[in-house]
Amino acid sequence: MLENSQIITEARLLLKGKWPLAIGTFVILFLISMAASFLPFVGQIVGILIAGPFSVGSSFFALNIVRGHNAETDDIFFSFNNKLGNSILAYLLVLVFTFIGFILFIIPGIIVALALSQTWFILAENPSLDPYEAVIKSKNMMKGYKWKFFKIGLRLFGLGLLCLLTFGIGFLWLIPYQHVVYAKFYQELKLANN
Repeated sequence: MLENSQIITEARLLLKGKWPLAIGTFVILFLISMAASFLPFVGQIVGILIAGPFSVGSSFFALNIVRGHNAETDDIFFSFNNKLGNSILAYLLVLVFTFIGFILFIIPGIIVALALSQTWFILAENPSLDPYEAVIKSKNMMKGYKWKFFKIGLRLFGLGLLCLLTFGIGFLWLIPYQHVVYAKFYQELKLANN
């Protein structure tokens, strides 16, 4: 598996020439999510119902960039056309397992979140996979790699702090970059698990 620094560098190179598409796609995703959360009475419920499908869709978009496929803004709607219920149920499972981990103490919650972090990429590749199987597959894939993934997350968190100095404008670049970094990590993780 590549070193974290190589994963991060390759992700940046993969976005070369695709920044406008990536930024525009994630701005649209953000605006849809915000609009849904502002719906009177049902905003929170709608937010929960679309979080899973959009997590899978953004993973599908990022994987297309990593694999050199034709990434399009429509990719974020991938899950709405491919076994929508699976992405919603997977989101609820990840939410419940992570919540239970945080109830036990913060550290177990972080470990659970790291273990289940690949669920969205797994469903982006195989949307008909049972949600519980996707969660378990993520857990199994991440054995021995949670610390590596955590360190990548720390680097991106540090960049997030720098984005605050730009009054949030830097997040326009960081969020798509983060998704492509995680997609590249997933790609490497798959190779390491074969």
